[in-house]
Order: sequence, then C-alpha cells, then structure tokens
Amino acid sequence: MTTAALELPRVRPAISPWLVAVAVVIPTFMEVLDTTIANVALRYIAGGLSAPVTDSEWVITSYLAANAIILPISGWIGSRLGRRNYFLLSIAIFTFASAMCGMATSLNMLIACRVLQGLAGGGLQPSSQGILLDAFPPEKQGAAMTIFGVAALLAPVVGPTLGGYITDNYGWRWIFYLNLPVGLLALFLCHSVVTDPDYLKQLRLRLRKAHEQFDLLGLCLLSITMVSWEIMLSKGQEWDWFGDPFYRIQTLFGLFVTCLSGLIYRELRITNPLINFRTLKDRNFRSCCVIIFCAYGVLYSNTTTLPGLLQSLFGYDATKSGLVLSPAGIGAVIILFIVGALLGRGVDARYLMGTGLAVLAVGNYWMSQLNLSIGPWQVVWPRVVIIAGLSMLFAPLNVAAFMHIPKELRGAAVGLLALLRNEGGSVGTSVAQTIQERREQFHILRLNEQLDPLNPAVTQLFARGQAFFLQQTGDAPLSMKMTLQALENARNQQASSLAYFDVFWSSAAVSVVLIGFVFLMRSARAEKGAHIAAE
Repeated sequence: MTTAALELPRVRPAISPWLVAVAVVIPTFMEVLDTTIANVALRYIAGGLSAPVTDSEWVITSYLAANAIILPISGWIGSRLGRRNYFLLSIAIFTFASAMCGMATSLNMLIACRVLQGLAGGGLQPSSQGILLDAFPPEKQGAAMTIFGVAALLAPVVGPTLGGYITDNYGWRWIFYLNLPVGLLALFLCHSVVTDPDYLKQLRLRLRKAHEQFDLLGLCLLSITMVSWEIMLSKGQEWDWFGDPFYRIQTLFGLFVTCLSGLIYRELRITNPLINFRTLKDRNFRSCCVIIFCAYGVLYSNTTTLPGLLQSLFGYDATKSGLVLSPAGIGAVIILFIVGALLGRGVDARYLMGTGLAVLAVGNYWMSQLNLSIGPWQVVWPRVVIIAGLSMLFAPLNVAAFMHIPKELRGAAVGLLALLRNEGGSVGTSVAQTIQERREQFHILRLNEQLDPLNPAVTQLFARGQAFFLQQTGDAPLSMKMTLQALENARNQQASSLAYFDVFWSSAAVSVVLIGFVFLMRSARAEKGAHIAAE
C-alpha cells in the first residue's frame, strides 16, 4: 500500500435526511415542551418547596428570560464553536440541568437550574432548524419545515396535557426527570448522524483566523433588555402594570426601552454584530417576524386560557382539561404533512399562510361564541380548527421567511425568528391574563346593572331561591343569605365565562389583522434548485 493511498481522506457514508430529521426533532420537541409543561404544576411546586404560589411563577419567568438571551445570538455562537458542537453541547447541558431541576431542594435552587436549562435550550431550536434545512435537498424544504413544525407546534399543545397527567399521577419532579432518558437518546442519535456542511466549516475557519472581538457590550444590553421584558410580562398584572405604586413596572419598561434602543443602535454600527438586525431589510422576513410573533401569542393565550376556563368553571382537573386539548394535536400532524406536500409541489407559501390565518380566526371566533351549557366535545372541535390553522401557517412561514435572506445572514435570521416565536408566547400568555381579569371586572359591573329589585326575573329568582333554602334549613334569615350568595355565585360565574370568551374574540381579531401582512410579501415558492438554508 502506497503512502498516497494511506493519505486519502476517509469518506463518510451518506446519511438519510429523514434519519437526521428524527434525531434533531427529539431535542427540539423536548425544549419547546419545557416552556409549557411546568405551567400546570406551579401550585404543586410551590407546595412541595414550601414557597408562595406567586414566587413559583419565577420557575417559568427565569427559563423564558434565559432562553430569550441565547436565542438571538445562537447563530453567532454556532458559527464560532461549529453548529454540531454547539448543538450537542446544548443537549448535554439541557439534560443535566433538567435532572438538577428534579432534584431541587428549594425554590432558589430550582430557579437557578431553570436558568441553566434555558441558556442551554436556547441553542436547540435555531440549530435544529438549520440542520434540517441543510440536510434536505432544495425541493424538499417544505418537508423539512413540516418536520420542524411538528416539534415546535405540537409541543405547546401537548405540554399542558402531559404536565397535568404527570403531576396528578407521579409528582411534579417527574416533569423534569422525563427529560433525562429523552436527552440521552437525543445526544446519542445526534452525535451519530449530525455533521456540519462544508460552507459552515469554512466559515468557522475564517472566523478563527479573523480574531474578531466579542461584542460584550451588546451581550449586556441584550441581557438587560430580555430580563426586563420577561419580568415585566410575568409580573405586570400582579403589580397593576403602569399603575404600580412602587414604580417597578415603570422602571422595568424604562430599562427595556433604553437598552433595546442602545442595542439596535450599536448592532447596526459595528461590523461584527451579536444580533444582525440587517435581516429585517427583507420584507418577507419582516412580515414573517410580525406574523410568527402574533400567531404564537394567539396559540399560547389559547393554550393557557382554555385550561383555566375548564378547571375554574367546569370543574375539570388538570388531566381532564388536558385531554380536551389533546385531540387537536392529531389533526395538526395531518395538516402539517399535507401542507408540506403542497409546498413541495410549488404552491406559493403566501396562499397557505393566508388560509391558515383565516382558519385560525374562524376557530377563535367559534370558541368565543360558546357558553356554560356545553360539553367537552363542543370545546374540542373549535380547538381542532384553531390548531389546524396554525399548522397551515407554520411551515409556509418558515419557507417564505428564509427564501430571500442572503446566505451569510441566515444564521442570524433563524435566531431572531426563534426569539420572536418564544416571546410571542410570553406576550400572549400575559395579555390573555390581563384581558381575562380586567374584562371580568367589567362584566361584573355590567351584570350588576340588571340585578335590582325592579327586574322581574331577579325578584322571581329570589322568591324561588328563598323558598327552596327555607325548606332545606327552616331558617328564614339564613335562607335569604343563601339565596343572595347563590345569586352572587351565578353572577361571578357568568362574568368569568364572558371574560374568557373575550380572550378568544381578541385572538380572532388579531388573526384577521395578520392576514394583511401576507399581502406585503413577495412570492415564495419552494422550487427545485432554489437553495433555502440556514446556519
């Protein structure tokens, strides 16, 4: 054997893109799932760690804030470490942090572990999306985005159901222990099948030789911006928003605006930005950012509002309310693959996006017209329509967003879009809570206008109620009090239901407005030979 033969490079056998897809979807699903799975367990966590329920909300806030800091800079980190190395490191740390969350002995320890979990998880979504886009040939980009959509869309849908079942039957710690075997499996599979494409390897070598200075000031501005934003959203309603007498919300808002303005100004002026806002020059990407932000706000507001409605007014426990939400996931998977096939046939992504937003609006409007005399299946079908609309939107949006982005900016674009997707969920949850609480007060006042002695329906109900309770107790003063209490309970129940339905009506209105942004976009067809990839 000659020396030349010995020096021939070893050729790595071709790996099926579908095998790569299975490997990278697992950690992505696991990470997105953790944004919602703990929501239903907060009261159990507070009780188990002897902490106030209001303080347990930091379990969610700390994760989202840490996640938000990493998401927009994941492209920068991946280009320096290598996308494969960064992806594997993120999986390993995320799995370790999940195990530590399950073993937490105090709320402070749990919050610290959730911060570490969020920092590691922030690199999973953009990296997996980039790996999928590079693994599939150009004409199958729609299929790649469909697979990513299965993870990114179904995880928030399944999260409350799975979290409620595990909490009710095994305890809240198993919400975090669940990630341990899944994370180890994902780490093994991704280590075996994921590789960096040649252009990424060349970019990494070029950046190593350039010795560009790290944007430390940009990182500080980004951290303050996202932490202020997440705390403001999490505690805004509790602290009465801008009516806060201690000026906490006002201070956080000032920090957010100041640091965000400084971040944008700095990142647009330096040659090596941590977050590249130049991606927003593309009108498709700009419109997609607005649509994904608001659409995920609608998804999360629906996902958090509906269990609250079922548990508080219909007496469902966490498991039963989750079962009402879960059938929508089956339809979502079917719709995702149909949409992927249509994209592969060259259907313009804008048509699918517009249709998806229209279906989303119809589903939310349907939900807003319900009442307290419904059964579980009358909730299931509007929910199926809502998730079907989001399924029609997700894959086409990702194709349209990256189609016209220059190759060197795609890594930054993926991170920025992932950030807006997550932050849309945070905003949707916060806004839904605010609408529900404030509209409940409004409806109580409006219903009070009709509850007076001159209303024949009220006097008739009062007479019947007093007679009923007098027969039960034999005490006239007590029967009067019990009748008044029953009337108050009925009023509060109706006011609360109307407030919940107002949340759905608001979501329908937002969905209709978003259709206008589709008309601002250029044609987006996943044609053969058109490279749509991302770092």
